[in-house]
Amino acid sequence: MVKISIITAVYNRVGTIGQCVSSVKSQSWPNVEHVVIDGASSDGTIKVLQSCLSKQAVWVSEPDKGIYDALNKGVSLASGEIIGLMHSDDLYSNDYVLAEVAQIFADPTVDAVYGDAAFFHPGAIEKFVRRYRSNRFSPKTIAWGWMPAHTALFLRRNVYERFGVFKTNYKIAADFEFVARIFHTGQLSARYIPKILVHMQTGGASTGGWRSNLLLNKEVIRACRENSIPTNWFKLLSKYPLKLLEFLKV
Repeated sequence: MVKISIITAVYNRVGTIGQCVSSVKSQSWPNVEHVVIDGASSDGTIKVLQSCLSKQAVWVSEPDKGIYDALNKGVSLASGEIIGLMHSDDLYSNDYVLAEVAQIFADPTVDAVYGDAAFFHPGAIEKFVRRYRSNRFSPKTIAWGWMPAHTALFLRRNVYERFGVFKTNYKIAADFEFVARIFHTGQLSARYIPKILVHMQTGGASTGGWRSNLLLNKEVIRACRENSIPTNWFKLLSKYPLKLLEFLKV
């Protein structure tokens, strides 16, 4: 039975980390490892983790150099054949997400599985304001800034072994750079699940207003150039009308 490791990076999220952990623990797939990397929280997060994490969970609490450094620590500690990410403010859409992902990975030729994510405002988990549709992603659309919803993306461990981990010299788009790096050559076999797999809370680094969007797009252009993917500002900005539709067709 395939083992799935879910990595959560957390820092001072006492109000949400409990529901994140509960969401992972409630998954029906029996072979799940939750790897939690806490950045030395000071708000009570550690007490919550101590009280709610299962004995099978792996967790550390120590200073880090940011979320991507924490995720890299998680990758190094994870023991599962399949690795996924879960932000400390987020949760799975139902108890069977990882079981469905595991069934697809039963095909040994599959390297990656991804689906959609639904965004909600803090305190309103069931009221979605946007559906991130990962079906627009393909290796050919990376140049336009498209990527799968990151916490709805699951990869075999050997993808990290082949391509490396997240670059910590990115402030906001290391996840995009990672996706560009592993997918743009077309070497990976990926399957798309046309369902919402993850509920994501708004207010993260990539949804924090125009300044965040400006920095994000600058780093997306940098990521494309570093991976020899031709792009420009026109390509990146042309996707925003489609993104607006995600708010209208929740």
